[in-house]
Amino acid sequence: MNNILVTGANGQLGSEIRALSTNYPRNNFMFTDFSQLDITNHSDVKNFIEAHNTTVIINCAAYTAVDKAESDEVKANEINNLAVQNMAEIAKKKNVKLIHISTDYVFDGNGHQPYQEDDLPNPQNVYGKTKLEGEQAMQMINPDKSIIIRTSWVYSSFGANFVKTMLRLGKERDQLGIIADQIGSPTYARDLAATILNILPKLENKNVEVYHFSNEGVCSWYDFAKAIFELEKTLIKVNPIETIDYPTPATRPFYSIMNKRKIKDTFELDIPYWKESLQSCLQHMHELILDKSK
Repeated sequence: MNNILVTGANGQLGSEIRALSTNYPRNNFMFTDFSQLDITNHSDVKNFIEAHNTTVIINCAAYTAVDKAESDEVKANEINNLAVQNMAEIAKKKNVKLIHISTDYVFDGNGHQPYQEDDLPNPQNVYGKTKLEGEQAMQMINPDKSIIIRTSWVYSSFGANFVKTMLRLGKERDQLGIIADQIGSPTYARDLAATILNILPKLENKNVEVYHFSNEGVCSWYDFAKAIFELEKTLIKVNPIETIDYPTPATRPFYSIMNKRKIKDTFELDIPYWKESLQSCLQHMHELILDKSK
């Protein structure tokens, strides 16, 4: 029996792990958000882990407001870096497995072939910088049987995300301009959640390992939006625009594709294609709406 602490439990990934947790009855899950556990406070985390005999931490908590982070670096650093350091130190001392979620934004996006785990990071914004520093702190502390999973373009039926924004705007407008020169791979948070829970018993590595995970296939944000509207049969004109036409406080990578061979080979994974997962997510959203209306 594993006693699994899931931080950031009300976010997209944490909510998907909660939804899937009933399929893993041999585990005891403890879902917390910041109001229940301040992960930036070393003593609070240590006391929680000792009190609940925690054997696994799945750290889904993150400061993900990419643009806001540019003017709120102290808070972003506390959550994305210092909190990870706290958990890694305690995991090391208490022999607790730590699964930490990171991001494709640790890379600069200037590449032309999918990024591998050992490619040189070069974050271009505060969010990516603080996430990389969290990775580096965890690797330096090096808790046993612990891993970092970098992911990209996460969406879910829970929380705020690109898919939900498109669905809302599709009802409010007759046309949209969507960025077409940033390329990446969407990730359905439920697919990532299932992967985490399935590989958890197989973690036997001594040194912290880094893995990349997203859905299969690549697209631009423009392609992603077009697919959402096509699957939903929403009549709206989508116009491709360039990044320069939509300036933001934070610089975003133009090329954000990650090589997933390592995680697929290590754990014998079959990762779904992004359009298939998008369809599954949209179907689940409709099911949730029906359930609420009953």
